[in-house]
Amino acid sequence: MRSPGCTEANSNAKTKSHPPLKWAGGKTWLLPHLESVWREYKNLRLVEPFCGGLAVALGLQPEQALLNDANLHLINFYKRVRSGLQITIETRNDEATFYRHRDRFNGLVKAGEDRSAEAAQLFYYLNRTCFNGLCRFNRRGEFNVPFGSHKTINYARDFDNYREAFSRWTFTNGDFEKIEIASTDFIYADPPYDVEFTTYSAGGFSWLDQMRVAEWLAIQSVPVVLSNQATMRIVELYSSLGFSLQYFDAPRRISCTGDRASAREILATKNMLVTNVQKQM
Repeated sequence: MRSPGCTEANSNAKTKSHPPLKWAGGKTWLLPHLESVWREYKNLRLVEPFCGGLAVALGLQPEQALLNDANLHLINFYKRVRSGLQITIETRNDEATFYRHRDRFNGLVKAGEDRSAEAAQLFYYLNRTCFNGLCRFNRRGEFNVPFGSHKTINYARDFDNYREAFSRWTFTNGDFEKIEIASTDFIYADPPYDVEFTTYSAGGFSWLDQMRVAEWLAIQSVPVVLSNQATMRIVELYSSLGFSLQYFDAPRRISCTGDRASAREILATKNMLVTNVQKQM
């Protein structure tokens, strides 16, 4: 049954490039710049250590991809979509339903059943219904984002439009340093921003993790592209490691104050044959 403020999405009307989840810091806006770089390397395997909402992979449509993320619920959802996930739980844009489903999801987490099909359905529902599409967990690994204020939500019932692309891609859940990079890879890294809020997965993401990412990317011999907020220490870090930096004004995705001003970001590149990013400036 649907509530008055909720409509079901026609999955067949969706394009393959439209991410199935709402995700803070999504890079749809950056795709025109990334496409110009990717064009030179489209025969390589795309590797994303922090795949997030899949805006880049779905936008670039690589033939092969290794898509990793530390958020196990995210990867469980993608794997379940690949195997034909159907949304059979109640999907209502309703506060009581939201907290009931959130309690059930956290119960599955506590019971160690967070890689199930039910957990994937609940994760999708929470993502679409919660406040601003945030993904945040407490120290016990429980999802703790409150109910949102959406007037209308389009809930999908299936994700068939994504299955063909997902069938060509490998999804993994783990630390980025465990990824085995091949000589035929192209790395695009979009780690959590260098900001205070970094608990999109249990354990968080510290400045030491930011340095680990930079140093790991710097030793790779394949083409590397990284995006992050252009804080002073991020700029200094990647400059010191020999990356070429370009600057962009990015739209703010989440703001509790309603501020929609541009945020300065960097695109750091290394081992590129053609600096097409510069041609976009």
